[in-house]
Amino acid sequence: MPQLTVLIDGTAVPRNLGGVGRYLEGVVSHLAAVDDDLDVHVVVRPDHVAHFRAITSAALPSPVTVHRAPAWTDSVPLRLVWEQVGLPVLARRLGARVLHSPHYTFPLAWRGGSVVTLHDATFFSNPEWHSRLKRTFFTWWSRRSLRSRPVVIVPSAATATEAARVVRGVRADVRVAHLGVDRARFHEPTVAEVEDARIAAGLPDDARWIAFLGTIEPRKNVTALLDAYGAVRAARDATGSPTPWLVLSGARGWDEQAIERLDALQDADLVVEAGYLPIEDLSGFLGGADLVVYPSLGEGFGLPVVEAMATGACVVTTRRLSLPEVGGDAAVYAEPDAEDLAATIAALLDDPSRVADHRLAALRRADDFTWDATARIHADAYRTVAHSGAITRTGGAR
Repeated sequence: MPQLTVLIDGTAVPRNLGGVGRYLEGVVSHLAAVDDDLDVHVVVRPDHVAHFRAITSAALPSPVTVHRAPAWTDSVPLRLVWEQVGLPVLARRLGARVLHSPHYTFPLAWRGGSVVTLHDATFFSNPEWHSRLKRTFFTWWSRRSLRSRPVVIVPSAATATEAARVVRGVRADVRVAHLGVDRARFHEPTVAEVEDARIAAGLPDDARWIAFLGTIEPRKNVTALLDAYGAVRAARDATGSPTPWLVLSGARGWDEQAIERLDALQDADLVVEAGYLPIEDLSGFLGGADLVVYPSLGEGFGLPVVEAMATGACVVTTRRLSLPEVGGDAAVYAEPDAEDLAATIAALLDDPSRVADHRLAALRRADDFTWDATARIHADAYRTVAHSGAITRTGGAR
C-alpha cells in the first residue's frame, strides 16, 4: 500500500489542552501503530510544540512530524485567518493528500481530501447551553462540514443521530469514532496517588470526597449537583452519618447561576473548587473518590466518564444523549434533577458493596475504549477520502 501523507491541524486546541487536546493526543500518537503506511504530520501553536513532540516521538513504525504554527495564531481571529490561508499552503508544501480538521472549522479553499471532526450537536438541539457567539459560530461550521466534506467523524452514535435530525441536506459520510482512554494516565490509583490528589484538592487529612470533573457551564448541571449534595448532607447530619466533601475540578465557565451559588458557600458547606488539577493527579482524584458524579444534561461523548471508569471509580451520570452509550451497565444513572441525584448519591453512600460492584464493572467497561480503535477509524477515513479524490466546487467528492 503506498504511503499516504496526512496533515492534522491542531491549532484549535485550547491552551490547557482539555478534552479536544486529549482527543488529538490520542489520535496522532496511535495512527502509525494502526497504519504503518501513513506519513502523519500535525501542526500546533508554539505553546504545544514541545508537548506534542514528546508524546509522538516514540510512535512506531515512524514518529509523527510536529510543525510549529506562527506565534500570532494564539489570537483566535488570526488563527482562523491562518487556517484559511496558511494551512493549505503548508499542506501543499508537505504533499498532503488529506487534511484533517479536528475541531469543526476547515479551510474552505482546500480542494484535496478532507476530514472534519464534529464533537457535539447540542449547538443545534440545545442552544441555551451555549453562548450566542459559540452557537452561531459552531452551527454554521457544522452545517458546512456535514453538507460539503466527504467524511465527518463524530464521537458517538448519539451525536450522529442528532446531526442527522437537526441538519438538512447532510452529504457527508458520518462515521462514529468513540474516544479512547490513556490507561497509563488513568488507572487504579495507588495509596500515594490518592493522598497526592487529596493534597492537590486542598482537603484535610483523611477526608473522603465526591468528585466532579468538568467546566462549570450550564449543561454540566452543577446547580442541581450542589442542591443534591446539600440535601444529602442535611439528611445524613440528622442521623449523625458523615458525608464526604464535594470537590469540583475544572474551570469556571458561563453558568452564572452555579457560580453565584458557589460564591455564597461557606467553609462549613464542605464544597471545594479545586480548579484545574494536574493531569497526573486525576487518577487519584477520580479513583480515590467515594463517587464521581457527572450530572450532565447531554454530551457529544462524555470523556470524563470513561476516564473516571478507567480509574475504577463508581460513576453517577444521566441517560442524556451519549452518556449511556459510554457508561453502559457500569455507570449508575439518575435523572438530572436535584431530588433524584440526591436519592441516588445517598443510596450509594449507604451501600458500599454496590459501589464496589460498579467499580469493578467500570474497569471492565473502560477496556472497551482504546485509542488504537479510535485511530483505526481515522486511518480508514483518510484512506477513503484520498481514494475518492479532491473536493469538487459543488461540495461533494469526485
